[in-house]
Parts: sequence; structure tokens; C-alpha cells
Amino acid sequence: MDAASITGALANVATDFVADLGLLGIFVLMLLDCALVPIPSEVTMLFAGFSASQGAYPLVAVIAVGTLGNLVGSQLAYTLGFYGRAQLLERGPRWLRMHAGTLDRAERWFGRYGSVSVLVSRMLPLVRTYISLPAGLARMPFGRFCAFTLLGCLPWVLALAVLGNAVGHDWTQWRNHFRYVDYGVLAVAVAAAAAFLARRRRRRSRTVAGAHAPR
Repeated sequence: MDAASITGALANVATDFVADLGLLGIFVLMLLDCALVPIPSEVTMLFAGFSASQGAYPLVAVIAVGTLGNLVGSQLAYTLGFYGRAQLLERGPRWLRMHAGTLDRAERWFGRYGSVSVLVSRMLPLVRTYISLPAGLARMPFGRFCAFTLLGCLPWVLALAVLGNAVGHDWTQWRNHFRYVDYGVLAVAVAAAAAFLARRRRRRSRTVAGAHAPR
């Protein structure tokens, strides 16, 4: 199955869910969107905005529920990272374990850039789904995390809901535009992961070479 068909299937699930459950459906999908499950928030909120334009529920309620769902989902992913730290360090499968130095570097990075990264990532497709986990792993202060998560989620949810409300039945065309944004962000994420793995492999090779060097 290619990426387009996966995206289309998720879009259909999102619209059916909102159509059946209304505001509760919006809350659940937006929660999943920020809790490590890549449900496309673009589809959810565009369709929710369109539904509001048809009188299904007030636009203000759509925005409030969508933002609250994102906040709660982010808190769940943060909590998983925060309390799953020991698993990654000691008790998890060997392939999943993370070196303590890696977590230390993550903590320093979030201490310096964490607030900005959380804020900006909330407005990036795909990235917004996963940013809370490393924030929890790095033990970013919870109050600051929630504040910047809320500040980042609100304009994203607001813009999509208002757009869906304004364009009405044309919301499906805008949904297709966002699909290409997703692909671009995914390409950048894959490139970054490949660069990280290559750098890690080179570092490991130097360490092994040093260990076998004659003394």
C-alpha cells in the first residue's frame, strides 16, 4: 500500500468518526494526533470546520474541543516518555535501550531549545504527533511543556477550523493540498534520521577501531 492510499484511508476514518460522534469524535482524534498516533489533524479540523458551517455545532466549540484534545494527547505522550525513561535505559529490549549520555544530551537540548521546539513543532504536520515523547524523556518542566503546547496547538486548530468553515464543501480540495505538506515533512524527517544513524555508525566504528588499536 502506498503513502497516498494510507493517507486517504486515514482521512476517511477521520471524517466518518467525526460524522458519527461529533464533538467527542473531534476530541478523540485530536488526542490521538498528539499521542503518537498519526491521525491527520488537517482532515479532522477541516471537516469539523465544514460541519460547523452546516450548523452541526458552534465553531467556537470545534476549536475548543480540538485544542483540548491536542493538549491531553500531548500530556499522555509526555507522561509515557517521562515514566518510560527507566525502560529505555535499563529494562527495555536491547535494541530499544538508549545510552544515558543520549538522554543527557536530550535534556541539555530541551533545556536550551525545548520551549521553542515544542511551540514550533505543534504547527508542523507529522512532527507534532511525536514531539511530546522526547520532551518527557528529557524531563522538560511539565508546566512549561503544557503552556507551550497550548500556545502551539491553538493557532493550528484555529486556522484549520476557520478554513474549513470558510470554504464549505471545498474543504476536500484543501485536504489534498495538505497531503503534499505531509510528504515534505516526512522526507525531511527520514533524511534527518538517516543522517543521525550514519553519524552514530561512524562514531561506533571509531570506538571499535580505538579499542583494537595497538598500545
